[in-house]
Amino acid sequence: MLGDWHQLWEIVSAPDNVPIVALLFLVPFYVWYAFRQARANDELIEKLEADPAAAKTAHRKTQPYHPKWDREVHTWPYLMRVEFVAAILVTVLLMVWSLTLNAPLEEPSNPNVTMNPAKAPWYFLGLQEMLVYFDPWIAGVVMPTLIIIGLMAVPYIDANPLGNGYYTYKQRRFAIWTFCLGFIGLWVAMISIGTFIRGPGWMWFWPTSTWDAERIEYAVNRNLDAVFGINGAWLVHLMPVANRAYSPILARIIFGFFPIALYFIVASYLVYRVMNSTNFTQRIFRRMTLLQIVTTDLLLVLMLALPVKILLRLIFRIKYIWVTPWFSI
Repeated sequence: MLGDWHQLWEIVSAPDNVPIVALLFLVPFYVWYAFRQARANDELIEKLEADPAAAKTAHRKTQPYHPKWDREVHTWPYLMRVEFVAAILVTVLLMVWSLTLNAPLEEPSNPNVTMNPAKAPWYFLGLQEMLVYFDPWIAGVVMPTLIIIGLMAVPYIDANPLGNGYYTYKQRRFAIWTFCLGFIGLWVAMISIGTFIRGPGWMWFWPTSTWDAERIEYAVNRNLDAVFGINGAWLVHLMPVANRAYSPILARIIFGFFPIALYFIVASYLVYRVMNSTNFTQRIFRRMTLLQIVTTDLLLVLMLALPVKILLRLIFRIKYIWVTPWFSI
């Protein structure tokens, strides 16, 4: 038992894993702090909405009012003083970090002796984990491109004018839960899996398990067409004799299209229903154009495709849903 926990300690104490360990504590803390401030602001908004007269005269801040406060907040000294202190603290932290922890450098590269496991830097571990579930061109090119395009599109598709400049939950429920699912539920989770669970051969080891490089994993990964026994026999008699050898390939192409199309139809409908689940969100989406609604729906459906594919791979051992000679999904 002690040896198992020793393995976990070696992972946690590795110098290149320090940012990930800090991330596991800092992200929940700041999420809690943001929700705490949002709740305080929501309570103040409800109080001022119930008393319109107080909304015109009362101090509309969650912090208590002090008569000695200046009527205007100037850049100096208020902002510059805080930024200067923050810069000093970060500099001290980086100096202590660099003096106490060795840089994660290794011996010169040797093509005859490779690392096992060979892991990317922590900020790329999410992409490396996605390679388990998707083809390299999807995990390394398509998915990161969609993430960048989605972040660029947010200012153009978010029609909610509320919540700018202050924390709020009730006025930004949909945006907050979308962020929590996309960043915390997917990206941070995949970084944690790649750090603490993926061992030699990129095999699955629980955090307290001993990494055994010689372990043999009897994991059978099947394509969805193999699960349903699609072999193209029904196409043999419909094709010319010279092309009958291609009937299994054509059958897999035709079969794989339908699960993908069914997913987009069902997921698009469910996302649209969620977007219009409350009166507040209905008012928001009435302001959106058809292009904004379609773009939002499409980006959310593509984001949800990642956890769906992860569950299919880990639970049902399904590697690909749609198999073609040119690409596989």
